[in-house]
This record gives sequence, C-alpha cells and structure tokens, in this order.
Amino acid sequence: MRDDQISQGLREANPWWAAAALGTSPTAWTKSHRMLRERAKFDLGYRSTALADVATDRLDDKLIVLTGPRRVGKSITLIDTIAALCARDDIDPRQVIHIPADDFSAQDLARAFVLGRELTRSVDRPIARSRIWMLDEVSGIPGWTTTLKRLRDQTVVGDDTVVATGSRWIGADDITADLFAGRAGKGDHRRIRHVMPMSFRDFLLASGRELPTLSAVQLCDLQSTAARDALESVAFLIDCYDLAWQEYLRAGGFPRAVYEQVTTGAVSQSYLRDLEAWLIADLSEDERPDSVPLLLDALSSRATSPLNITGTANRLGYGSKDQFDRRIKRLISIFAVVRCPQRDEHGASVAGAQSKYYLTDPLLAWLPARLRAGLREPDLPTLSEMMLGTSLALALDDEQEGRLTYGDTIGYARTDANKEVDFAPVAMPTAAGPRMTTPIESKWVSHGWRVEARVIENKYRAGILATRNILDLSKPAWAVPAPLVALLLR
Repeated sequence: MRDDQISQGLREANPWWAAAALGTSPTAWTKSHRMLRERAKFDLGYRSTALADVATDRLDDKLIVLTGPRRVGKSITLIDTIAALCARDDIDPRQVIHIPADDFSAQDLARAFVLGRELTRSVDRPIARSRIWMLDEVSGIPGWTTTLKRLRDQTVVGDDTVVATGSRWIGADDITADLFAGRAGKGDHRRIRHVMPMSFRDFLLASGRELPTLSAVQLCDLQSTAARDALESVAFLIDCYDLAWQEYLRAGGFPRAVYEQVTTGAVSQSYLRDLEAWLIADLSEDERPDSVPLLLDALSSRATSPLNITGTANRLGYGSKDQFDRRIKRLISIFAVVRCPQRDEHGASVAGAQSKYYLTDPLLAWLPARLRAGLREPDLPTLSEMMLGTSLALALDDEQEGRLTYGDTIGYARTDANKEVDFAPVAMPTAAGPRMTTPIESKWVSHGWRVEARVIENKYRAGILATRNILDLSKPAWAVPAPLVALLLR
C-alpha cells in the first residue's frame, strides 16, 4: 500500500485530529461517527470496561492485547476509549492515533506508525509527547508481533501506550515472546484482555430486569458465609431469576442480540446470518460453508459429555480426525468454543482423555436450528451447563491473566464409580497462596437433586449443584439455582 493511501486512511480514521487545527470541540466527531451511530440503533446502555484504565490513567508505556469474538464490540470499545481520551484536558487529541488494520500487511502496519507520528508531529511542539496507538484487528496480519516487537525495541513507540485488538488468538508463543517479554510496559497492568459476550450480570442490567445482581465471590469461596448470606437474601426472587436465566439462554450476550431479544422478543435472522458469516470466514479451503451449522449442532448437542473426535469427524464427513481437530482448535482460537478437559485430583489435565467443548454464547447453539431445516433446537439444561462453564472459564482468567487464551481454565473430573463432576477444582491464586476452586455440578432440575449431590459429596465432601430453581444450603453440597451461581462467579 502506498504512503498516500495509508495517510489518507489515517486522516479518515482520526477525525479528532482536526479539532486542534479548527479550534472545535475535541469530541464533536462522536455525533457523526459511523460506529457510534450504528450502535445507537441497538443500544441498551451496555459498555465494556476492558480499557477503562487506558481512558482514565496517566499515559505510560502500556502494551495491551484486546481479544474476543467478532460482532461483540472490540472496535466500539476502542472508539469509546478514544472519545474518553479526547475529552481529557491533559491530552491533545492528536496524541491519539487509531489504525484500522484489517487490510494491512506487516509492512503497511510498520509504515502506519511512521506516517501516524508524522501526521501528528505538530503536537510535539514545543516538547515531544507520547502517543496512544489504537490498532484495530491486527491479529490477522502475518508477522504483526514481529513488527510491533521491532517498533517497541528500536523506536519511540516503546514509550507509548499501544492497544492491539484481534478476533483470533493464534501463535501464543509469538505473542508472549515478541510482545510480553520485557515489552509490555513497566506498570502493573493486565496485558491480555477480553471483550466477550455479556455475562448474565451484564444481561440483567441491560435488559432492565430489576433484580439484585449480588456480588461475585472468590471461586474457592462459593460456600463461604458471605455467599450463604447473599443467596439467602434473594431466596424469594428465585422464580424471577429463573425466567431471566431462560431468556439469557435464548438470547446470549452479543449486544445487538440482547437488544433484539429485549425489544422484539427474539433475535433476528439477519443477525444470526451475521454470526454465521463470522464463522464461515474462518473456514479452511477444504471445508464447505454449510459445515458451520452442522458443526455447531454437533458440538452443542454433545456438550454435556466428552466428545469422541474420531466418531464425530466421521459423522460430519470430515476427511480425517486431524482435520476435524484443527477445525475445533480454530473455533477455540476465535473465542467461539471453550475446551473442558478431564482433570485429576490436583487439577492437572489428564493426558489422552477426551474433552468436552462448550460454545461460548447460547446464540451459537440456536444458530443451527434457526438457519438450517432439520436441525434440532438446543435444550436449556445443556445451555445452562455451557454458560456456567464459560462463566467459570472467564472468571478464572479474571483471577489469573492468560488462562483463557492458553486453554488452562475449566475441567471435568471422574469419580471412582466412573461418574462425572462437570467442573472439577483447579488451582487459583489468592492473597494467602494457591487454593482450589469449589467443585460445581450442573443439573438444571426442579426436584430430585440429592441423588446428584451425593456424587459430588462422595468425591469432594462438599460443592455446588447448579439447579434450575432449588436453593438448599443445609447439606454439604449446596443446591443453588444456576443464575445465582453465574452471579457468584462473575
């Protein structure tokens, strides 16, 4: 790409630069910005806080990689952060440089840094000022980590704030070695962050349901006195939480989907097609586009049990087990799936054991039946387990950065009687040192819960049984409605 093309793209992507020259409001551009106008059509007030510190803290040399699936709001999170920065009295809007990098090569990306600083050189008079670089969708550029490594090592970009977003996590070793080995900045900040579909807590707030959202507790303290007090305080609202959880399991957490569910009662076909297009874009050349609904159907229908990779690959018509395994790994890399391996008594993965796979948003499980005739709708007990697994995985990542992207979060356990406990204890950091999380079994039932509770009691002596609408804290294993478990997790 030529310099004049890159420069023109930068000027168009950074309308706030003109405010300094024209003497206008540094945030006037927000009234006409295309992304903000589009969001206004489907807005329930939800805002991601993933970059809240970048918007409010002093400028420094932070390096942040912001990840998450497409259609979830990473780009709009960048724009919201830019608007907050432009509104600050201590920042000149020319210090903020937004680089949409979808169509860039690594060479184009490197050149954009040079041209971006050149186009804003007037801000360096009388003294040089640092920049805040907002790089949107760079993870699809081959060699982007090497390019950024060189810029951080050899140029003044090493003193700037850099936020790089992407919808795919591939080459984790390159990201760690190139970007985080001495190049992530001196401050104590999270280097890997996620914008994921709304949690159940976010959904309650955005949907306008006037229900207490409780406070999350540490994952090793789900049976603490604080947790007991919180649960008992909302016991009279269990039916209301149940209805809200069912709506969440139908709508999911993509912001537009939540808007459509809340305002019209259902998610539109057009938005489901948008999600399908995101997943089709990740297909390899030897896969058919119609494999997307078939694949999602296979994963969601088998989510509550370990997946036989060979048998499922044969049923879906994949050429080999390895081809199917690569397809699942790609779904994990784009944050559409979370892997749940078998874990031993110490929380370590069991080598060679089959894993369970959870779709990260309920809407992905509804997509097959809505878009392809003959495929069944998902059942709510399965969706409940899927969303508890995803919530727990994200909560573990909240506690210890990088666990989601490196696949070290949840896992199931087997008992001596060869029964399963859906979410086995795993180690997590605490102020007092490492502790094991509370075991959880998902059983979306309204009665007969004690039989299932004894499985978790026999193996761990205590734990949580995530039910549909039963709250009973009198036994070693507590029965807690799934929506309340979700609120305690995150």
